[in-house]
Amino acid sequence: MIASTARSYLVVERMAMADGRYDSARLIKAIEEHAQSCLLLDMETLAKQSGAMVNAVMLGLIAGCGRLPIPTAAFEGAIRADGKAVDANLKGFRSGVEAAHATNATVGEGDAAKRGWVTTSSLADLERAIGADMPPLARDVIREGARRLVAYQDIAYARLYLDRLASVRAADEHAQSGGRLLREVARHLAVRMSYEDVVRVAQAKIDPARLARIAADMGVKPGEPFTVTEFLKPGIGEMCSLLPPQFARRILALSERHGWIDRVHWGMEVNSASVSGFLRFWMLAKLRGWRPKSYRFQEEQRAIEAWLALILEASRLSEDLALEVAECARLIKGYGDTHKRGTANYHLIEARILRPALAGRIPLRQGVDATASARAAALLDPDGEALTRCLAELEGHHSVRIAAE
Repeated sequence: MIASTARSYLVVERMAMADGRYDSARLIKAIEEHAQSCLLLDMETLAKQSGAMVNAVMLGLIAGCGRLPIPTAAFEGAIRADGKAVDANLKGFRSGVEAAHATNATVGEGDAAKRGWVTTSSLADLERAIGADMPPLARDVIREGARRLVAYQDIAYARLYLDRLASVRAADEHAQSGGRLLREVARHLAVRMSYEDVVRVAQAKIDPARLARIAADMGVKPGEPFTVTEFLKPGIGEMCSLLPPQFARRILALSERHGWIDRVHWGMEVNSASVSGFLRFWMLAKLRGWRPKSYRFQEEQRAIEAWLALILEASRLSEDLALEVAECARLIKGYGDTHKRGTANYHLIEARILRPALAGRIPLRQGVDATASARAAALLDPDGEALTRCLAELEGHHSVRIAAE
């Protein structure tokens, strides 16, 4: 069964004096119980995101489900041969194929419920799935993480969050952690996936709750005008963060060669309480749909995957070391220079302590303690001087020297 969870309401549903909507959950439950396997997705949302008709997305889901002996290239060739809206149809078709692959569309009978193949279509569905499937110790954190990521991006991004936690849950069970490792990784993963970028900053600047809080702090009376001046100083890195990766890399490489990265900034003062200032931030906030195509987003996703892989590798040797790797995510935050320094500190700890500990060149217990000390030093002094001194002291005190870079 391949179907879309998006629906239009019937006339009889709309005519009802109270809530006359038919219960979609009953239909979904019946499909889950009686279909050998099923792929339920919000095809309307996928179509809007790709700028194509829903039929193109549906064809992609059929092609990507793995049940037909027809290669994907054959479908794409037919779309090109048809000659109608080729670019848009190919984009929609490929989004359907990717969605089918991402939801494990080839699982067999009985595996759908176990592997979470049926894709939830709303935050309420996600929260119900979390409550049913996740260990009690981690449920509240994971539920809050899903809410955060739906607000940050969309429901598909929250599903990616849960997909990433699946392997961590397996590692937690193998280590008999009782949900402790899963809870800590879930907490930091939600923060890392909702990283601070230009779009997020713009959303925060025009948040009605923020403006109301500022007005209350200033003692502004209802209806009385006031000014909120935002001081901004974006640099080349911030500007490139929203560009397509191929353009951003070229600009950043050119800027690095000429030493512009740390020297070129644009100072701005914007009144976010004015119409013009609000609209400037509002337009930036509306770029949320573009975010997955941006350079910063793709770089962040690669870094997150590498961090999760390091946690899983550490969990096979020591639960405590895996927890320390998870805690190191606290170093990576913000944007611009703050993000750059935090990332550099994280990589320094990874190279000098974590990798040697995983390779057996440092005893695990020493690796755990050294990571905790180095992380505390980096948080105390983000510029890295305290971390450098800490690493030097650790090398001097430990019988097994921490590996040099």
